[in-house]
Amino acid sequence: MYDSSRNYAIELVTVLSTSGKGTITNADGHYEIDVKETDSIWFSYLNKPTMKFPVLKILNPFAFDISLQVNVTILKEVKIRQRNYKQDSLQNREDYAKAFNYRKPTLKPSVSGLGVGFDLNEIINMFRFKRNRSMLSFQKRLLAQEQEKSVDHRFSKALVRRLTALTGNELDSFMLVFRPSYQFTLLTSDYDFQQYIKIAFERFKNGLPPVPFLNQEEEEQ
Repeated sequence: MYDSSRNYAIELVTVLSTSGKGTITNADGHYEIDVKETDSIWFSYLNKPTMKFPVLKILNPFAFDISLQVNVTILKEVKIRQRNYKQDSLQNREDYAKAFNYRKPTLKPSVSGLGVGFDLNEIINMFRFKRNRSMLSFQKRLLAQEQEKSVDHRFSKALVRRLTALTGNELDSFMLVFRPSYQFTLLTSDYDFQQYIKIAFERFKNGLPPVPFLNQEEEEQ
């Protein structure tokens, strides 16, 4: 999948078939989709669909590419440090290893040359209620922050803007109202996740609330 100059690949173009299959193009503009001989396929980018192409009339079904009327602006090379939330998460877990690995202390028998007994430090820790509550609270807060960053990474303004063309206050409102839950973000494929954004955008335009089954509270139940 290329832009109008056929020089630059276009990522995140939706590819659909009349049999109901769907996928998206990767960073190289490539895609794979299962089709039947009786199918037709078409493409959609920025909510603008192309004409349908019958599979039987495609000369090379293993390498079918088209160009979209999209101008890709080329900027001078800029070297930046790519933000990688997974590396940040690993670093965070390393920095706060004691909190992430914390478990509420319990009495465990210890064996020594004198026989079986209990570790004195563990007995002391069991009665340090304030410290234990603080550590558990801190652990939950770190895990919640990690999940929030995971959602932020996938449900990004760049992706939503690309799929909906929203900007400014409307984009901010959409991001707030239709923010998906962590479980939904974690388990959904790229194609289905983009379909969710498109469906949510239609509801947003019509003044409708988020789809009930994607509400955070219901996901957590």
